[in-house]
Amino acid sequence: MIGTVLSDRYRLEAKLGSGGMSTVYLARDEVLDRPVAVKLMHREMTEQPDQLERFNQEARAVAKLSNPNVVAVIDAGEDQGRPYIVLEYVQGETLKQRIARVGALDATEALAYGLEVAQGLGVAHDRNMVHRDVKPQNVLIDSTGRAKLTDFGIARELNDEGVTATGRVIGTTDYVAPEQAMGKDVDPRSDIYSLGIVLYEMLTGDVPFEADNQIGVAMKHVNEELPDVQVLRPDISAASARVVDRATAKNPDDRYQSIEEMSEDLQAALEVEAIRAGGATGEATSVLDAVAPPRRQIPTSRTSPWPAVAMLLVALMIAAGTAYFISRGDTGGGGGGGAGGAGSGEQRISLVSATDYDPQGDAEEHSDEVDLVLDDDRSATAWTTETYETDSFGDKSGVGLYVDAGKPVEATEMEVRTPTPGWTLEVYGTNEPIPDDVSGWTRLAQVPDVSEQQRIDLITAGVKYQYYLLWITDPAEVDSGFGVAISDIRLYGKE
Repeated sequence: MIGTVLSDRYRLEAKLGSGGMSTVYLARDEVLDRPVAVKLMHREMTEQPDQLERFNQEARAVAKLSNPNVVAVIDAGEDQGRPYIVLEYVQGETLKQRIARVGALDATEALAYGLEVAQGLGVAHDRNMVHRDVKPQNVLIDSTGRAKLTDFGIARELNDEGVTATGRVIGTTDYVAPEQAMGKDVDPRSDIYSLGIVLYEMLTGDVPFEADNQIGVAMKHVNEELPDVQVLRPDISAASARVVDRATAKNPDDRYQSIEEMSEDLQAALEVEAIRAGGATGEATSVLDAVAPPRRQIPTSRTSPWPAVAMLLVALMIAAGTAYFISRGDTGGGGGGGAGGAGSGEQRISLVSATDYDPQGDAEEHSDEVDLVLDDDRSATAWTTETYETDSFGDKSGVGLYVDAGKPVEATEMEVRTPTPGWTLEVYGTNEPIPDDVSGWTRLAQVPDVSEQQRIDLITAGVKYQYYLLWITDPAEVDSGFGVAISDIRLYGKE
């Protein structure tokens, strides 16, 4: 299939992996000239209605999700009777490959990955969707260290009768929840159990149970207690061990009852481990995003447990990655297409100023035009970037501008209008002082293909920011080269 062009658009360039249902290829989107991953169903599988429905269900399932920690569906189609799904291409490795390569992970790194997977699961659970196959093979680590959940091929909505026979065990037995192993109904707590096993493997370097066959492993999940993670890994904190223990309780009623509840304990444990280590260690490049800014702190005495943020914040900033090499579709990364105002109950936030941001260049990006994004003229006037000769910014990872709300606010949504759609946007937040580089900001969303009237959900975890950065990583084609124009920016949320 190498060299084949699907639907006159996606040229298959290399095989990335293969399973019982499909093969995944690295491909080139010849329309937008970008790398993508194409999941192509095996021809023999197209003759099995249940498998065909499962394959199509994956595209529908992931298309509903919008989160930086979920691999996004860009497109779906059919070529000569073979359906395919086009996904963002994540350059990096799977979490399973990383564990195999380095063994047990640093505790801060393991907890940060666990927290990011939990955030990805959160958007699925909010839509009454259970993944049912959470495992490190289905977690991709991109080139900056961010964890992204993928392969929703057997995900199922709780109000859906599904496409599998009653009593059939679905999932990978090394990580399967006891109720899932018994063929019983599953709910979000089943994903929580599987994530607990993934966390156990990250901390110890191995899965908890082994047997002669998959059924034997599944039955150990049903009947045997996990080995004590703190005995196998005595250097981790009791807070980390408690997350594993509670997430992997045999009885679903004894586990975390929501992924948000688990996320809170993951974050608390991450803080403990980072403080004990004196900052981020190893390759935990996602720690900065994982720990909410108000709690990036380090204790100096027993009587004053949470003083100034300086030491840990600096360490975490050093660990944070900058580039985010991903090609995404409209359904991904916190960005949703379409026009309109804020969601129900949200109000428009007043913006006091806008400032151009070009830290990797000459620090100047048409500063005389920035006020045009706040003049409430949504079409006639616009701020523009400089014009570039190619569809990249050369040695720079991006350019942009940021808006100032005058004080820290909890923004939940941003609306952008542009006469030059088709560019890639990342949204960040920060408070004073303004970081010298984008790596010092906290990422809130990504939109791979900005539409003329783009509405973007911001993942702030309740944190308030005063400044919101629009960071453009790939420009659009314009008359004289490549660039971006923005005519209007609006924020919605709580002041």
